[in-house]
Amino acid sequence: NLKHKLSFSIFVYSFILIFITLGVWQLYRLEWKLNLISEINNAISSEPIEFNSNNIKNFQKVSFKGKIDNEKIIYLYNLNEDGEPGFDIINPINIENKNFLINRGWVKISDKNKPFITNNENFVGIFREKSKSSYFKPENDLPNNYWFKLEDNDLQRHTGLTISNYIIYLNDSNPTKIPKPKNISANLSNNHLKYALTWFSLAISIFLIYLYFRKKNY
Repeated sequence: NLKHKLSFSIFVYSFILIFITLGVWQLYRLEWKLNLISEINNAISSEPIEFNSNNIKNFQKVSFKGKIDNEKIIYLYNLNEDGEPGFDIINPINIENKNFLINRGWVKISDKNKPFITNNENFVGIFREKSKSSYFKPENDLPNNYWFKLEDNDLQRHTGLTISNYIIYLNDSNPTKIPKPKNISANLSNNHLKYALTWFSLAISIFLIYLYFRKKNY
């Protein structure tokens, strides 16, 4: 009857409206993500600014002077760009009385425990906020200095320091440098256009199916 047909039409159009709204929202997210990636790439490719402890930003390139703690080196298991297993060489560093971690780069597994000591005090690096630890990674083996994740409690035990949540990635384009500095880029997932097209496709599909059944039954 007419009442049931009207209720069904309202039901269908409600879903179509929801899917269109979700698609439009993903387009807004796409624009936001593209702007974010552009800002990050501009920050990484720009000239470094002088370190300011009150103005630390994610992906900010800075020049700074600091004292590296060569005694508290951390060997963080990681893969290089070619998928080869090895370690990121990480040290605590004190900058203007604040403690950070500095990722100096990657070395092969065979190079573990080599004396990667540096007395350099002038650096250029890129700040990145430390990511949350994954539950799927093994626990750190502190006695053997074999790390899988930078857990705050383990860092406190290993270094005896309270360390900032930002890691500094040493910025050096020398391809022969060991440890080999990591290539930092705005490698952010950006599937918002695909999601938007999916929602719009669902809206169109439902609308076409609705028209077919309406033509058939009205």
